[in-house]
Order: sequence, then C-alpha cells, then structure tokens
Amino acid sequence: MSGLRRPPALAVGHRVRFEGQVRGILEVTAHAVVVEDTEAPHRVVTLIDLFEAADFEVLFQPERMPLPAVGLLETFPPEVVKHALWWEGHILEVVHGLAPDAEPGSAPRPGYGPGSSVTSRQRVKAAELAVAGHDVAAKTIGNRRRRYQEQGLVGLADHRPVRKRPEFGSAPEAVVEAMRKAIKEGVDTSTRNGAYLIWRTGEILRESGGDPVELPARRTLYRLLAKLTKGTHATGSAVTRRSKAHGAAAPFGELTVSAPGEVMQIDSTPLDVMVRLDNGVVGKVELTGMIDVATRTLSAAVLRPTTKSVDASVLLARTVTPELMRPGWVEALKMSRSVLPHRRLLTLDERLEHAAAKPVIVPEMIVCDHGKAFISHNFRASCRFLEIDFQPTHKGSPFQKGHIEKMLGSVATMFAQFLPGHTGRNTDQRGRHPEQENLWSLPELQDLLDEWIIAKWQNRPHEGLRDPDHPGRLFTPNQKYAALVEACGYVPVALSGQDYVELLPAAWRAVNSYGIRINNRTYDSPELGPMRLRDSGVTAKRGLWEVHRDPYDASRVWVRDHRGNGGWVQATWKYLKRAPVPFGDLAWDHVSHQLPRATEEELAQAVADLLTRAHAGPDQPAAKKKDRKARSAKAVKAERRVAARTKAAPPTVSSPTPPRQPEAEAPAEDDDLAEVIPLGLFNPLEDPWGRS
Repeated sequence: MSGLRRPPALAVGHRVRFEGQVRGILEVTAHAVVVEDTEAPHRVVTLIDLFEAADFEVLFQPERMPLPAVGLLETFPPEVVKHALWWEGHILEVVHGLAPDAEPGSAPRPGYGPGSSVTSRQRVKAAELAVAGHDVAAKTIGNRRRRYQEQGLVGLADHRPVRKRPEFGSAPEAVVEAMRKAIKEGVDTSTRNGAYLIWRTGEILRESGGDPVELPARRTLYRLLAKLTKGTHATGSAVTRRSKAHGAAAPFGELTVSAPGEVMQIDSTPLDVMVRLDNGVVGKVELTGMIDVATRTLSAAVLRPTTKSVDASVLLARTVTPELMRPGWVEALKMSRSVLPHRRLLTLDERLEHAAAKPVIVPEMIVCDHGKAFISHNFRASCRFLEIDFQPTHKGSPFQKGHIEKMLGSVATMFAQFLPGHTGRNTDQRGRHPEQENLWSLPELQDLLDEWIIAKWQNRPHEGLRDPDHPGRLFTPNQKYAALVEACGYVPVALSGQDYVELLPAAWRAVNSYGIRINNRTYDSPELGPMRLRDSGVTAKRGLWEVHRDPYDASRVWVRDHRGNGGWVQATWKYLKRAPVPFGDLAWDHVSHQLPRATEEELAQAVADLLTRAHAGPDQPAAKKKDRKARSAKAVKAERRVAARTKAAPPTVSSPTPPRQPEAEAPAEDDDLAEVIPLGLFNPLEDPWGRS
C-alpha cells in the first residue's frame, strides 16, 4: 500500500514538534522554514527534512480570521473609521512583523523580525507609540490585537456612537407583555383607541397578582403603544386588523405551477361602481372572476346583482369557451393578431376561428373560499362533472388565494375608478351623489369589462411573470400562455347544450297530463308524452322527475328521461308567446303577489307589460301623465327594480336552441302610432249628465 500523503500547510504562528522539541514557526519560504530553537535564536530547516522527521507533528494552528463585517463600517462616523484604519496598520505589524505598506522583500524592523514573539512586539509597539506622543500600554495593544483577529476592522472602532439602544427604551418587560396581551385581546373586538389599550394594560398588570409594577409616564406608554401596534391596525380598520392577525405566521410558500389550468382561483367581490340596472334603477353588482395562476390569465369575469351558485357554474362554462369577437371591437383584439399561437390552435379547436385574444384554459384544480356560491352542491357537482379538483381554503385565510384577491383589487384600481359612478372601497372614499352620474347599464358594463380584459389585462406585463434567466423582462399573460402551451399542449373541451343543462340547478316534479308546473308556470312539450302520469323510477325522490331550469330564464326547462336513455327533454312555457324577452323568478313572483287570483295567462301578460314599461323608459311618448298618476310611485319603483334585476343576467351560454317563434311584423319607421286614450270604469250610480 502506498504511503504517500499530502504535506501539511505551514504558516507563521504554527506550533510543531521537531527533534524532540516544540517549536514555533517564525518564517516560511518556498523551500525552508525558520523555527525556534533552545540553543540559538532560530534555526533554518528545509521542508524536506522537516516533513521526513520521524517525530514531526503539527500541534497548533491558529484559526483563520473571520470575514470582517465591512457593511457595519457604514454606520460609524468618518472620524471613527479613520481612527480604526490607523490602528489597523500598527496591529498588522504586531501580528505579521511587517507593516502593511512595506515594500515587497523588505526586512522587518528591529524588534519585529524572526525570533520575536507577539508579546515582545506588543511591548516594542507600545514604546514606539509613546515616543510618537500616544501613551498606550502593551496590554491595550494586546486587547486591540485580539479584537481585530476576532472581528476585523470593526473590532478596532469605537462603538459608543452606534451603541444599540433597548428596543422599548426604559419600559419594564412586564409592561411590554401586558400591553401585548391587551392588543391581542382586541383583534376580534370592535375598534378602540389608544387610551383604552393603555387602561387595559394597567388592568392586566393588576390582575396578574405579581409584584406591583409602576407604569411609565403617559407619553412613554403612547410611544410604546406605537411600537407594538405598528402594522397591526389595532386602532384602525377592524377588517384589516383581523386579516393581519390571522394571516400566515410562517413565510409564504410558493406553489409551483408549470401548465395553464393546473391551479386556478375563483372569488367574488362587490364592484365599486354604481350601475344603472334598467329604467333609472341604480344599484351595485358583484364581480366574480377566475384567474389562472401559471399565466395570470383572467379566464372569465361576470357581473351579477348577487352571486349565486349557478353564476359560478356559468363561469366554468365561460372559462372553457372561447371569447368571440363582438361588433365594435378593433381588429387588434383578434386572437389571430396576438402573440397566441392562433394558427396551430385553430387546427385543434375550430371554435377559435373568430375568437378574441384570450386563451381558453381548462381547469384542473380550483381554489376558492367558503362563500355560499362556491361551496354549494351545485358548484361542487359542476366541478365533478368537468373532472376538476375542488380545493377550498382554510377559513379566515384569504392569503391562500392571494392571486385572485390581488386581481380583484387590480380591477378596482385599473378599471372601476375610471367609470362614472365610482364609489370607492368604503363610505369614507365615496363622493357626493355618484348615483346621479351618467351610469352604464349592466350589459354595457359587462361588455366594457370583457373588452378591457382582452385589451389591457391580457397584454399587460405582470410582475409575477418574470423570465428566470432575465429577471428584468416581464411577460404578459398571453406571452406566458404562448410559452407554456408549447410545452404542455392544448386539449379543447367543448361544452355542448346537454353539458350546460347539467350545470343548472335541479328540482324534482311530477309530469302530469298538462305538463310540469314550477312556481305556477306550466311547461309542456310533445316529447313529454311517454313521461306523463308515470313514475320516474327514482325511489329516493318518490318517483318524481329531475327538472333543470335557469333561474334567469323562466321560458323553458329540461327534464331528464329516467325511463329512456337518460337524455334531456326540453319543455317550453305554455304562454311563452306572450313574453317578448326571457324573465326570471324575481319578476314572476313580483307580479304574482300583485295579482294573487289572476289566471296564468293574465300573469304572463302582466309580466310582459311590466318588462315593456320598464324597457320603454320614463320619457317615451306612450307613457302619459294620466297613466303615471294612476300607479303609485312606490309601485313603479318596485316594478322597475324587479325588471332590472331580472334582465341583468345575459342569455345563457351554449344552451339548447329553443323552438323558433314566428317573428312579429315591426311597424314602419314612418308610421305614426295613434295615441291610446284609456276608458274609465262604468259607474251605474253616477249621474250621467254631470260628466264633463
């Protein structure tokens, strides 16, 4: 076996065993070393003889000086740093025997050469400084040398100008802990001011039962309170205070996503804009959106008066459906004009031929909070239907879906504040009478939002989409999608009309000889013939039939054929011809309460008249003053509100095509409509000659 071994590294200050003596290394050259010797001041030994000696052994190696904290020097005054540099030159000569500014090859000065110990050099240096007018003891130089070897140049500086102060000044630790407890108690309570927190601090100290602690001066307590409540909103917004207190204590983690749709987040929030629902009715709406974490693509966003589970299901349908170009949009918003690989995607999905520049993303996982619209059975069933992993966050943890939270805030700052009727986040930021401005209607606002998403959001460089190799470059959502789709691919998921029906809420009804009745409405169709007066076979529902309906469109329903192939049979409302536009349950219930004993045909006509009056507006010629006086102002306002909230929902997406109705002949534009004069009721007891 070979006995080769690497020779040790020797340096000045090492202690070695050689020829039965413990010797110190005084000097090291390329071929020899100078060591201490008992019979002479020093001895020169070649490295070969030293390493080949039988009893050679390195006994002591001085530790390498740590890297100095040079950055701390910036906190010292310039004169302190200058004085430390002056000391460094003298200490280096004591340690190494040569001054740092000595020429290469220079010999050490007397008293610092080979054979002199560090202690003797310290005495020589002290005497030298005394001659120069600096009265310094050798012991002081030794202390400075040790501090320099431990801390570097910082150890030679005077620390008095930058001495650390106590974090909370002279306040006792018991007072600090009591005030922290008082602040923690107020996290979930109503907001109180600093005077209460200081009073509660004293109460906690008295309740502790320990040694009495004297409270500092009131100004000192307020300064302590300002330090302890910094960033907690202890005396500010209760909502922000709870959010800060219940946030993540550990560092935020980063969920690695590498494909579009791998993780998507959904949430809703009130939009800070007043909207003209219809015919002068002003209200606020809710924005429900879904964002893709990998590309930051805002895949779908809908505005509704109130978010329901069916709206969340419709959002899923819009996510996997291309956004088609609309009249009035510029050609630059087309997908074929964008950075998206339109031509390659078109070969896979023909629906993208006339699509706008927004990617179609199929979700794999959806993260949401515990809102009723998202944890409902309908939305969960929709996720199971589309094979989507449903992942709710922990309660009180909005940071777990921070991407959608940030997106909703960006919509408020980048879009909503530019609209008339902007209300701000709260009443403190609301101006005077925003409802009197020239407000957008809900359909118009939805169109504006869709256009803004395609034109602005999808083409805006995002801070979270940086190139890892070039951090100075930011990607837009469309650019990030184009980069990821090359590696991950694209599989279109087209929702048919049958699929959309599955996303609608269900009810269970019997199929009678006249059809199906839901909320006093009768639905019938020739295809319901085999189901009439029959048992569906579903024992858990007592033989009733499964009926799906759209809450925003009462014109038709869909019945599942349990006895057949399980498909859907569409049934149309019996009096659909009397309703010019689709309307929902809200309008129907409103008229039903006004006419409790009316027939179904009269109810249909009343609903049609209500929507016609609301759609006509207050300044139409057909609405005479006499007609306005006939109805109370309260009733007119209620009718307009109901009609507006009913018409707020846009037409359903990808729903089965309803039966085609004959179109009514529109009157010519040049024809003048005759004025309709209403007839009064005949009263037999009234004097006919007294009529005017």
